[in-house]
Amino acid sequence: MAETQNDPLLPGYSFNAHLVAGLTPIDAESYLDFFVDRPLGMKGYILNMTVRGEGVINNQNKQFVCRPGDILLFPPGEVHHYGRHDDASEWYHQWVYFRPRAYWQEWLNWPTIFAQTGFYRPDEAQQAHFAELFTQIIDAGQREGRYSELLAINLLEQLLLRRVDAINESLHPPLDHRVRDACQYISDHLADIRFDIASVAQHVCLSPSRLSHLFRQQLGVSVLSWREDQRISQAKLLLSTTRMPIASVGRNVGFEDQLYFSRVFKKCTGASPSEFRAGCELR
Repeated sequence: MAETQNDPLLPGYSFNAHLVAGLTPIDAESYLDFFVDRPLGMKGYILNMTVRGEGVINNQNKQFVCRPGDILLFPPGEVHHYGRHDDASEWYHQWVYFRPRAYWQEWLNWPTIFAQTGFYRPDEAQQAHFAELFTQIIDAGQREGRYSELLAINLLEQLLLRRVDAINESLHPPLDHRVRDACQYISDHLADIRFDIASVAQHVCLSPSRLSHLFRQQLGVSVLSWREDQRISQAKLLLSTTRMPIASVGRNVGFEDQLYFSRVFKKCTGASPSEFRAGCELR
């Protein structure tokens, strides 16, 4: 019987976990100086950030040279063929293998360099912060303890959100502080059965018509549409991460009637709350 490989830096490791993380320090002619070759990819995702030197990624007869600060995302099934660049004396890269939480999917839709290999490069001011998050994920993931993997997963979620936040900030000017405060107020009161725009407008010292105008101008949707999106998003989060009864999930986001909640949820997502939860459990 073949011996199990326990070192994730070497070929043959099973990656049979929700999260495995590490730093691969490749120096020329060292024992780690070989090309990773997984033509069928992996079952989970791999996130890879170069911290020193240069690596080369090959796929579909194309090549990409990754340099310090570059972050690559390999989704399930994507070809893995990468190693130290011939012209570089080293390639040190931090990496995280993970199975995503169901509600992360929209955060994992990255621009690609080729095939499905995602790419992101933080600006100079943010690179050190992303590298530090990688380090914290690695430290948490390698610790012994009941909550170490959960801590690592939560840190990874923070990293993914930091990227989304940085992209949104670069694409969109800052929100009017009154619109931002209105969004926060709505988010804090999703469970309120008797919701009206007037109460939100009063909270941010605007008339209902002025708030509605600013909301549509800056967010492209009405106050009520934005609130419904938040209610459904929160319901999806609760359905995918808790065993809370469906009626309780509905009440938690402001639906007193379970049948009405199920109808609205299916209209927005294409699945009933119970179907959505069952789909999350199969992933």
